[in-house]
Amino acid sequence: MPKGNVVAGIFLLLVTIILLAFQYFRTLKRGCFRAWGWIGLGIILVAEGLLLWGSRWVAIFITPLAWTGYLLFIDAVVWSLQGESRLGKTPAHFLALAFWSVPLWLIFEAYNLRLGNWTYVGLPDSLLVRCVGSVWSFATIWPAILETADFVKALSFFRPQVPRRLRLSPSARLGILLVGLVFVTVPVLVPPSVARYLFGLVWMGFVLLLDPLNYYAEGRSLLRDLETGSTSTLYSLLMSGLICGILWEFWNYWAAAQWVYVFPILQAWKIFAMPLPGYVGFPAFALECFVMYESLRTLRRQLLKVQGGLDWEARDQRG
Repeated sequence: MPKGNVVAGIFLLLVTIILLAFQYFRTLKRGCFRAWGWIGLGIILVAEGLLLWGSRWVAIFITPLAWTGYLLFIDAVVWSLQGESRLGKTPAHFLALAFWSVPLWLIFEAYNLRLGNWTYVGLPDSLLVRCVGSVWSFATIWPAILETADFVKALSFFRPQVPRRLRLSPSARLGILLVGLVFVTVPVLVPPSVARYLFGLVWMGFVLLLDPLNYYAEGRSLLRDLETGSTSTLYSLLMSGLICGILWEFWNYWAAAQWVYVFPILQAWKIFAMPLPGYVGFPAFALECFVMYESLRTLRRQLLKVQGGLDWEARDQRG
């Protein structure tokens, strides 16, 4: 890879950190920086130091190590801004988010078997170690996106002066759902030689498919936010995706066990190891993380309602 691409990536990372730090220090704080944040920062610094020292095991596990430290750190930052955070307020919900992050990401791994957009290199020979590293890494994906979105939202970057409401008819919402259904099915129906160019459909399809379903089921929905004129969640997620994308590519570039992009577009134009078009996919992926997790939560609430209704029916019959 040309050195200039690495320099450009590090410059982009530094600019991002400086802008976020500037906004953080000028934002009113509602809490203190919690102790687990210092632990997280320590994990990152120690891991980076051992990586530079040449530790083979740290080089293999730098991605999950760094993201574990990041999650502890950014959660403490969110607490200092809001007086509450996902890990600090509801650890069980945070762990559930990490748990579901694994099967949710495996959906995209399944698509990649067809599209062949990335591959993994430098993985440990031991299947057990490889599985531990993969599960650990995958478990940090959804927490990273949603924690970073909480952080961006707490910084109050996006406060529209005059809320603009977007009213969509039921037929329009149904149309969005059907477009999403087409997006997520076409890549698995066409030949692999064509499918490998259709990654953009996968990175947007689940948003279009699932968000209208969340809307109909009275769950959290980006469409409902737009109807009420609330755009802070949408914009925070988009910005979160870009921030996490830069960090993912930064830590992945130096890792011994890493993913390598092989999709056939602009491979000569990279920042770190990611071709430039790929960075557009990170904000879209952040929306998918939000919508897919909210779909699970909405499904759970609906199942509890059904269970509750069955319990009441059983009591009535006994009565």
